[in-house]
Amino acid sequence: MASLTILSCTQQEIKFSPNTLEQFRPGYHFTPAKGWMNDPNGLVYIDGEYHLFFQHNPDSTVWGPMHWGHAVSKDLVSWEELPIALFPDSLGTIFSGSAVYDTENSSELGTKENPPLVAIFTYHNSLQEKAGAIDFQTQGLAYSVDKGKTWSKYAANPVLLNPGIRDFRDPKVTQITKEDGKKSWLMTLAVKDKVQFYESPDLKNWSLLGEFGQGIGAHGGVWECPDLIPMKAPDGSQKWVLLVSMNPGGPQKGSATQYFIGDFKHGTFTPDDTMIRWLDYGPDNYAGVTWSNLPADQDRTLWIGWMSNWDYAQVVPTTTWRSATTLPREISLFDVDGTLLLKSAPARELEKLRKTSYPISKTESLLPSSAVEILAEVSSDDQFSLTLSNELGEELAISKEMGLVTIDRRKSGKTNFNRDFAAAHSAPMSWKAESIRIFLDASSVELFVNEGELVLTSILFPSSPWKKVKFNQGLDELKIVDLQ
Repeated sequence: MASLTILSCTQQEIKFSPNTLEQFRPGYHFTPAKGWMNDPNGLVYIDGEYHLFFQHNPDSTVWGPMHWGHAVSKDLVSWEELPIALFPDSLGTIFSGSAVYDTENSSELGTKENPPLVAIFTYHNSLQEKAGAIDFQTQGLAYSVDKGKTWSKYAANPVLLNPGIRDFRDPKVTQITKEDGKKSWLMTLAVKDKVQFYESPDLKNWSLLGEFGQGIGAHGGVWECPDLIPMKAPDGSQKWVLLVSMNPGGPQKGSATQYFIGDFKHGTFTPDDTMIRWLDYGPDNYAGVTWSNLPADQDRTLWIGWMSNWDYAQVVPTTTWRSATTLPREISLFDVDGTLLLKSAPARELEKLRKTSYPISKTESLLPSSAVEILAEVSSDDQFSLTLSNELGEELAISKEMGLVTIDRRKSGKTNFNRDFAAAHSAPMSWKAESIRIFLDASSVELFVNEGELVLTSILFPSSPWKKVKFNQGLDELKIVDLQ
């Protein structure tokens, strides 16, 4: 076996108290200092900072009255949690949505000299819901004229009323250039078991353009958190990718995110085919969306997700906090035998986490910390397997055999909080596996095959940190990098 390197990661520099990480607190994934977190919201870049808003219940470690929590980072590695951005009001709690930088002040919520950041979100009126109404979800605006530090609600909220649909939420807004060369705001909205597209000149007045999804794709549950993204295919042609999260009905039970690749014109999305495809084949990646307003010179589509599953998110064995985000990822299109698929690679900034590197020339090695990156090349037989373990006999197995890539967490530690948690999760991969990257943190593992051509994300709760890694077959040029 050739040398293998283990990379170690630095602890994330989130400003919370106490500074000591409790059991299962990730070292380099974002978590709130306390309370509950789910969907990422309002991802926007401005003046050198990546803003991450998120669904947040600050007063409990289970889902409850939704606020928008807020964190910022200059490098996607170190995150600073800021005061809560958006609080519930008389119109309802603050469900998921997006944020844009209105550079031309089309909304007139700022000035041309000081354009506003505009957040577009779903109001969820629990009182109306309890009274039996079905139109209790509407879309509202908030704006900031100090680069996201403070926010004001738009006085004439809501800006999009509910037409009589129970699930009517999660607006993802982007600016597009239409066929006539004029710019317009486009909203992609989750509407029960499909998405609808709305257009606006000013973010305040919206008209319905079209819809997509009735009877197409996976429909095991409600569609949520859509995102319509223009992308370049490998041949340079323009394509559109539609992300749609769904709960339940994912490939590993519970929640997951599917995607469609096709064309978008005049408010109509036309998929290339109707195959069901998943952004991440692990059990614990949901509700992810992309950052807006990235500088053109970055030339990438940047995405982040919620690292959990609705089947058990509220009962995982953490104490003061619940849930983390996935690693930030760069998503792009690639071709497999004439079929376009969506690739999800670790963001390039994550290499900044790397500290000491350990080339490995034997089949078993000690891990330098609980936060490491493992890199390896896959030998020509297109099969591999490795096992992580601790002194208590707990194990996490990762493999590719018979065309299936698998993460097996059945013996990974604490699993009895949910009857389905202890499971092996597999994904089909018909093309060759050439390399793997594994990001291991205190309570998660993210596996990237061929730099993200296939991805599996899984949370787990070992009773003590992983101490050893054993390379069973099919891997060489192995490297472990300490990230802490």
